[in-house]
This record gives sequence, structure tokens and C-alpha cells, in this order.
Amino acid sequence: MRRPMIAGNWKMNTDLASGTELAKGLASHVAGKDSSVDVLVCPPFPYLQAIKEAVGDSGISVGAQNCYFEESGAFTGEVSVDMLQDIGCDWVILGHSERRHVLGECDGTINKKTKAAIAKNLGVVLCVGELLEERESDKTGEVLDTQMKGGLADVSEADLSKIIIAYEPVWAIGTGKTASPEQADQAHAHLRNWLSSNYSQAAAEAMRILYGGSVKPSNAEELLGQPNVDGALVGGASLTVDNFGPIIDAGRSK
Repeated sequence: MRRPMIAGNWKMNTDLASGTELAKGLASHVAGKDSSVDVLVCPPFPYLQAIKEAVGDSGISVGAQNCYFEESGAFTGEVSVDMLQDIGCDWVILGHSERRHVLGECDGTINKKTKAAIAKNLGVVLCVGELLEERESDKTGEVLDTQMKGGLADVSEADLSKIIIAYEPVWAIGTGKTASPEQADQAHAHLRNWLSSNYSQAAAEAMRILYGGSVKPSNAEELLGQPNVDGALVGGASLTVDNFGPIIDAGRSK
């Protein structure tokens, strides 16, 4: 049985005060409840250490939204895996659609970052997903295959245990549109089949695949109820306890 994860990607939102308050509120929300679901929050870089302190021993993990593939050096504005681990990060989100389509990251760069992270045992949430025109042209499978092949190039089956895949249809991110539960499960099943073909059936069955794309309390339970959906990567709804809390609870009931 794959253990569900509910991850919150705060993107470029919050300030120190509001982020700390949110983290403390989430810590209170999970207090005393069963630990059948992993909870992850990914705040902006400047607040990582403060959020790590705010969640305390609640069991909530803290991750970054990006990293660089070099260990150190003249790379102005970049943040290394070592730096993230130095302040207590457990995970990093890589390949998010906004990194791909707004900031121009390619599969090769994402692959370098992925290998740098897993080499130091920093967990990776690797994002894949298609644009609206690609779905409408029946290219979803082709796009997912290309992103999986590129992002996981030279990654061994043993190292897959350090990776979670997040399927995020780009047309459903921040738009209010959501893939139907059937569409989400179909895409997740495709990703699992890819893993089976390129690694093994055991690797495919073990991989956690999250859904990301306008997840909210009203649709979380149905989405998470799909057999191939192992959790959620949540954007806007992760910015309040009132919204993110019920999504965590929906993961617990999976």
C-alpha cells in the first residue's frame, strides 16, 4: 500500500509573518491525528528555516521549490542541495510547469537537478504534465513519456525510492479547471505503465504519483479516491489552513 502525500506548493506567496502563522496553524491541524499521510509544505526560499522551526515536531516535512545542480561556486542567485539540507529541507520540487513554461527549464536541466538531489538523499517531487493544446491533440501520453524519459535519464531503479512523481496538467493549474477523477487516474496509470516498461512492475507499484491542478476541499476526496492517485500537490489551496487542512484529511481517509 502506497503511503499518501499531501504537498503544499506556496509558490511566490506569503511573507515571514503570514507564512509562520500558516505553518503553525497546519501543525495544530495535524496534532493528535493519525500519521497515515505524509504532509509537506514548500515555502519560498527566504522563509524555509522559519517554517521548519514553526512546524516543529508536528511531523510536517519542509521542502524547497527548486535547487541548482552544482554544489557551490559562481552561480549568482542559485541555491544548492547542500544549502537546503543544511537548514533541514527534506524535499525539493523539480520540473514544475512554471519552471518549464515561464522560466524555460528543459528536461536536461531538470534531470541534472534531480540527480544532484538524489545523490545527497534529498527527496524529489518531479513534476510532469501537458499543455491544453497537447491534450486536445491527443499528445498527453507522448508528452508524459518524453518528460519522464528526460527527467529520469540515468536514474537507477534503486534511486526511484527517493522520488515522487507529480502529474500536473498545465491547463488545470491555477485556472479553476480540474482534470476529472477519471482523467487524473488515466494519466497516473499511464505514468505507472511507463515505469513498469522502463524499470519494473515492482518500481511502478511502489512509486507515489500525486495529482496537481486546482485541488481543493470540494474535489480532493474524489480525486484521491482513484486507485492510481497517491496524493496531491496543492497550489493556491495550500495557503490557508481552512483549505489545506481538509485536503490533508481527505488524504488520511484514502
